[in-house]
This record gives sequence, C-alpha cells and structure tokens, in this order.
Amino acid sequence: MDYSLISTRLGEQIRQRRLNRGLTQAKLASMAGLTRQKIIAAEKGSLSVAMMAYARILGALDCEFALVPAARPTLEEIQGVFD
Repeated sequence: MDYSLISTRLGEQIRQRRLNRGLTQAKLASMAGLTRQKIIAAEKGSLSVAMMAYARILGALDCEFALVPAARPTLEEIQGVFD
C-alpha cells in the first residue's frame, strides 16, 4: 500500500476525532504543545510531520497508535493518487 495513502488516512482520522471532541485546531495544538500549522499538516497527512508530533497529537486526543492490516483503498482514494 502507498505510504502517502496511509498518512492521509491517519490525518483524516485525527481531524474527525478532533471535530468529534469539539476542538479547534488551535485548541488541539495548545493541548499537544504544538503549533496550529503542525496540526494542519498532520490533518493533511503531510509526510513531513514527525512521529513525535503524531504521538503528541494522539495523546492530546486520548488515542494511541495501533497496527492493523491495511484496507484496500476506496475509489476516491485511488483517484487522489492520480491527482
């Protein structure tokens, strides 16, 4: 599976968790000890975001990393690869 798709999925899950908790990007950044720009980059699935930043974000959201078998990409995700 394409690693950029994995980081995109992670970013989407972070964004959804943040929204479900009613947090702004600025509030999450404050809770995680990061900048709002870093939260934006993580939610976009940027490959430049360090694992430590993801760990801080997930910790602030009361989440943790878990390894699960990769799911096949959706048609929308496949289209994103060609954009």
